[in-house]
Amino acid sequence: MENQTVRKFKWFWAWQDEKEEAWLSEMAQAGWHLKWPAFPGIYTFEAGAPRQDVYRLDYVFSNKDYQNYLQLFQDAGWQHLGAMGGWQYFRKTRQGYDDPEIYTDPESKVQKYRRLLNILVVFFPIYIVLITNSPSDSTHLIYQVGKLLGGFFVILFVIAMIKIYLRMNQLKRL
Repeated sequence: MENQTVRKFKWFWAWQDEKEEAWLSEMAQAGWHLKWPAFPGIYTFEAGAPRQDVYRLDYVFSNKDYQNYLQLFQDAGWQHLGAMGGWQYFRKTRQGYDDPEIYTDPESKVQKYRRLLNILVVFFPIYIVLITNSPSDSTHLIYQVGKLLGGFFVILFVIAMIKIYLRMNQLKRL
């Protein structure tokens, strides 16, 4: 089983990061350790002995001081596994019964979701302009399918923004 890798597809929405963390920890307990996140929903795992690893995700789209950011996590014992679309993947082996956390208070978690929501809010109008500026008088099937897909993605964008906003409010009440 040494050096064996496997790719798995599993989809998580941006507001389901805790569910994704739990799944990655379950995989580690089964002897599959995340090597790196590839494309959204695609994970590469390496076979090994089962471990009590804890995975945590942070969202940082742009950080001028990225190396210092990563160094803070490394100094705290976290291994950085990679980034995907602004999501940073960290791993640490559980010591004792408590799961290690990268955020110790709800307000810090709210800030993570706020960073994500800010990116969505910035890109949403740009996306709307791109969708609405496509040729609308065309009867070609490809334009009609494009408009339909564009509308679907607008709905997904709005749902994501609402879900993330609700998650932030839930954390504020803690």
